[in-house]
Amino acid sequence: MTVVDTPGTVEPAPRPHARQAPAEGRDRRRTELAEYLRARRARVSPEDVGLPPGLRRRTPGLRREEVAQLAGVGVTWYTWLEQGRRINASAQVLTAVARVLLLDATEREHLFRLAGVAVRPPAGPDPVLDPSTQLILDALAPLPAAVSNSRYDVLAWNSPYAALFATSRTRTTDGRFNSLWCTVTGPDCCNPFLNRTEQLPQMVAVLRGAYGRHVGEPAWEEYLRSLLAASAEFRELWARQEVASRRTAPKVFRHPLVGVMRMNAAYLTIPGVPEAYVAVYTPDGPQDRARIEELAALPPGGWTAPCGHAPTGSTD
Repeated sequence: MTVVDTPGTVEPAPRPHARQAPAEGRDRRRTELAEYLRARRARVSPEDVGLPPGLRRRTPGLRREEVAQLAGVGVTWYTWLEQGRRINASAQVLTAVARVLLLDATEREHLFRLAGVAVRPPAGPDPVLDPSTQLILDALAPLPAAVSNSRYDVLAWNSPYAALFATSRTRTTDGRFNSLWCTVTGPDCCNPFLNRTEQLPQMVAVLRGAYGRHVGEPAWEEYLRSLLAASAEFRELWARQEVASRRTAPKVFRHPLVGVMRMNAAYLTIPGVPEAYVAVYTPDGPQDRARIEELAALPPGGWTAPCGHAPTGSTD
């Protein structure tokens, strides 16, 4: 069945009392959508979707007309979508495009967000955590645990977590901590992640997915500008347009007093606190458990804050 969407449809007038993104945010979202579509199209080969490879392909991946044909939309309309023009796309058409580009569930959700379909309202200031949250974090000791938001700002933590990240900690003037910032800007000698090359691409892909909900928001845009300016490695990973969801993953940490610890990170949501989650690090084996207990037993002096070398302007 052919899916029909009228090329060049302009954006309708806003409904009364509807929450609307600023014009700058909508323009930035369309730019992100265009870049994302081009990047995803480049990774799909003709053979992946049952087409012959063809000759003289100057660029990798599918051609625009091939995506349009397979999705059942007009070539002009799809071209305009990739160019970031002011047209609207229905959920039906986006689903067809996602199918052709072989997007998984997380990538498809990101596509919908960038296209303005079922976009969640912009987030406000940092959530106010219930006092019981800190009690829960402390009760999880000796397991390192912390509460973070979707921007990797660390909002609360227990003492084992503070000790785990103490070698790379730097407190900002506003007291904010950000684990991604310390991971991409800290020197290798002081970085607590031993498997950093495996973890960092995943962290950036998760950030990209979260960014889809906040394109154009000043705090997020300033945060990204700071990261892009500070790290060539981050710029390269960000340009990949990879999107992922947060998932349980093995992590390898090192500590100058305790040694190497292999852990598994589990993520728990907090009801009533959007985009905040609890990260709990559990030992991979008995030796790791012993070293985590040794970490938790370290004296508090000098081990009271996690890595926090966050960029200026990363707060709202």
